[in-house]
Amino acid sequence: MSLIRLNKISRRYQMGGETIHALREITLDIQRGEYVAIMGPSGSGKSTLMNLIGCLDTPSSGQYELNGVQVSEMDDNHLAEVRNREIGFIFQTFNLLPRSDALRNVELPLIYSGVPAEDRRRVALELLADVGLADRVHHKPNEMSGGQRQRVAVARALANKPSILLADEPTGNLDSKTGREILVLFDNLFQKGHTIIVVTHEEAVARHARRIIRILDGLIASDEPTDRNATAPS
Repeated sequence: MSLIRLNKISRRYQMGGETIHALREITLDIQRGEYVAIMGPSGSGKSTLMNLIGCLDTPSSGQYELNGVQVSEMDDNHLAEVRNREIGFIFQTFNLLPRSDALRNVELPLIYSGVPAEDRRRVALELLADVGLADRVHHKPNEMSGGQRQRVAVARALANKPSILLADEPTGNLDSKTGREILVLFDNLFQKGHTIIVVTHEEAVARHARRIIRILDGLIASDEPTDRNATAPS
């Protein structure tokens, strides 16, 4: 069974008297354990597709099934539940709590999920160690580099053991060296079996994935494996 199954998904917006067709009957399957990049120029529909996959928006028509659950017709409360349970978000701007240390930032989704304090702390410490920040546990965002902040964001995204890591331009605010380090981290997570979807306009970032889906004018222009696909885990 596919982890993500989109069947003839369309998204239309009304802008004054005009109808904008952001997505046009997109049909797409993503399997568990894939590493996928979604690319497209500004206005292509890639951000709309990301918002639909991330349950931040609902389609105008078509079906979206995530991990065996039909989500295309859910109300906002159900969508919020699915987001919290199934999707770990990683943003270009990190979106960390500025007055909280790394440990507290990673604990945040576990607090929302009602995990007891002792368990929250244990999980958060393990995740921070996994992303190479065992020595930065009590540092606040302004005491860390951009790469370290993004690592905290990755650890936070992993806290609830989501089905998908959904990363929106994850290296956009980083210098090239730090960006490469984050992509190595993604590669390690993929090798461990995580499903990763990266939305990017950068070809070099997309090339780290094993499959690139290119969106143009609300349609899938191409959907092809990358040359790194041969090194994917079995």
